[in-house]
Amino acid sequence: MRLTTLTACLSFLGAAPALAQTARPVDVDVELVLAVDVSRSMSPAELEIQRHGYAAALSSDEVMGTIANGMIGRIAVTYVEWAGDRSQTVIVPWTLIDTAEAAQAVADRLTAYYGSGMRRTSISGALDYAAEMFETNSFRGMRRIIDVSGDGPNNAGRPVLSARADVLSRGIVINGLPLMTENDPYARWGIDDLDVYYTECVIGGPGAFVIPVTTWDQFADAVRRKIVLEIAGLDAPAEAETVRKADAYDCLVGEKIWQRNQFYYLEP
Repeated sequence: MRLTTLTACLSFLGAAPALAQTARPVDVDVELVLAVDVSRSMSPAELEIQRHGYAAALSSDEVMGTIANGMIGRIAVTYVEWAGDRSQTVIVPWTLIDTAEAAQAVADRLTAYYGSGMRRTSISGALDYAAEMFETNSFRGMRRIIDVSGDGPNNAGRPVLSARADVLSRGIVINGLPLMTENDPYARWGIDDLDVYYTECVIGGPGAFVIPVTTWDQFADAVRRKIVLEIAGLDAPAEAETVRKADAYDCLVGEKIWQRNQFYYLEP
């Protein structure tokens, strides 16, 4: 029995390095969270445009070429839809993209079905949720980025500046895709200078930038250019830079709009 026990122990010790090796994180150029707004102010058609836009971008030759030219040649991506403070849904879990086939599999998953919008707009909740996702994945990126898109200011959860500060303290970069398309039924919930709001209140970290979308036919191209810049680690083009206002910007503007309009039945 002693010999059997000794043999078992030696076998376990011999297997330990292999077990440890399989548990090591996979190195990638970028860990990228695509955090996409699906608040009720987005129509079903707009939700579909978003999914198709991200699917087309991730599987495009330009994005795949940028991935291949990276130092490591692969990225990790996850796609999360968000609305209110506790309304986040993972559509694509953390996935390694290192081949065109892997990218197409992500694209196929994005376009397999379409959900419906949810209530409220909590950019802070999306940032908090996305930041935690980096802590539980099996990847180790040279850079970690949250790519957050939305069509309105924060109006639920904790103040967005507080969430941004916590995210930036972890060394995570936040980029923004403000959707400044006209949506008259929900105009009372929005602001005209959403690009400035994102610049002043949402994005942050080295090289952080915004790319505003003013019409839906621009969306797919904007997403593709944005993802290319994020993967390559390049400076944003001039049109992606928003001039900061000299005066202090009110980053609680969304909460104030909510307080003023919350009794309307058209609740985002």
